Amino acid sequence: MKRVRLAAVLLLLVGVAQAEKKPKLRIVDANARVGVVTRVFHPAAARNWRGAAVQELDAVIWYPASDTAIETKQFVGDAEHPLFVAGSAMPHADFAPHLERLPLILISHGTGGSALQMAWLGTALARAGYIAVAVDHPGNNANGKLTPEGFALWWERATDLSNVLDALLKDETFGVRIDSTRIAAAGYSLGGYTVLELAGAQTDIAQFFDRCRPHPEDKAGKPTDDAAVCHVPEMRGMGSVDDILQAVRKTSRESLARSGESYRDPRVKAVFAIAPALGFTETPESLHAIRLPVEMVVGTEDRIAPANENADYLRANLKAGRETTLPGVSHYTFLDTCTPAGVSALPMYCTEAPGIERDAVHARVAATAVTFFDRELRWR
Repeated sequence: MKRVRLAAVLLLLVGVAQAEKKPKLRIVDANARVGVVTRVFHPAAARNWRGAAVQELDAVIWYPASDTAIETKQFVGDAEHPLFVAGSAMPHADFAPHLERLPLILISHGTGGSALQMAWLGTALARAGYIAVAVDHPGNNANGKLTPEGFALWWERATDLSNVLDALLKDETFGVRIDSTRIAAAGYSLGGYTVLELAGAQTDIAQFFDRCRPHPEDKAGKPTDDAAVCHVPEMRGMGSVDDILQAVRKTSRESLARSGESYRDPRVKAVFAIAPALGFTETPESLHAIRLPVEMVVGTEDRIAPANENADYLRANLKAGRETTLPGVSHYTFLDTCTPAGVSALPMYCTEAPGIERDAVHARVAATAVTFFDRELRWR
């Protein structure tokens, strides 16, 4: 009899474990309307602009709109020949009535990307009842000049999100609609690193620069295993890692000196990292100290931010870290869906492995994010 009871208990525990591994995803209402606006924020406090020509924080905000909103497809790129579809929304739509104190999700794009490149996630979150805001990171976005500082001073990106949060909480339209006790963050690639900084991760830049300095085999023209990690395509034309570091030392020694400090924002209650990059630069001690829930999504074919030294490493050092692996998915699958013109002009960013449908991956990841935020922000 005792054996039967023990077996029953074990079966129950297995069932619980399986449920934890594969939580039921919340179905987002496809009929819910989404509004979108842009904001330009000018932080009053002194900050490092990373060589950006324009000293401002440009943001895109998605939010639940009224049922009368008429959505249209939004695009990234030239109006006549756009390269990416940036979701579907209505610019300046009326806010959904009777909705107050909604959760807010801060969103961070990847290296050389933009706020609009995260529209697939931002619109899905808004359709689920969240307010979502993404920012163009200075010196490291597709809408401005790419700079060495923008590539090398990664920890400064966390200050972008904190400053946008400061401004948005004071915004006449959105400030009164945000529940300041339910704030979280989501990021892709270097944006995944960024949201982990908000959670309390701290950086050891030597892990990157020592690893990525030119070696004798590099000079001989022999490719190394670190080629994709140390020289992401967006850094083309920047020179070697040493060239970038030397340029940054001339302008930003103060920022370099505080690279290892904490950029924890206590208002952020949970983080969702998609194909996080530079995970191996986060110190184990700082990761061990994080008490926030962290969810990560990675693709098995990611060569830019390989899971074994990023998401896997992070999960192994986090107290409350979870990881979902998507077979056949590559790093750039998590960009907006490409138009035919985008596929032709940017095959590296737009081509998927056979059997992979980007829209389907986006839908699954967005549902995972919504389920995670619903649970961890205790909203619903």
